[in-house]
Amino acid sequence: MLKNILGYFSNDLSIDLGTANTLIYSRGHGIVLNEPSVVAIREDSGRGGRVVEAVGMEAKNMLGRTPGNITAIRPLKDGVIADFTVTEKMLQHFIRKAHGTRYFRP
Repeated sequence: MLKNILGYFSNDLSIDLGTANTLIYSRGHGIVLNEPSVVAIREDSGRGGRVVEAVGMEAKNMLGRTPGNITAIRPLKDGVIADFTVTEKMLQHFIRKAHGTRYFRP
């Protein structure tokens, strides 16, 4: 019985980090996220760095429609992580989004 109660507070996720799409599966909920593995990056000359503008479907919709200082990239190439920092930001965004779709959060 205790195991059933604690199961409601579980954050068990399975992540399929693919070159084209990222899938997140949550135990008891099934696939809770299926989005393109695309990130829109803005080159910030003022701070000398890169800023994430959009992730997933929103970033994919920006492909070919962005100003010169924003580029849409795929942080995974041929099944390998090509940009660790951008991949980390993408995963953070997707995990937050997957948790937001649950009816009950711990």
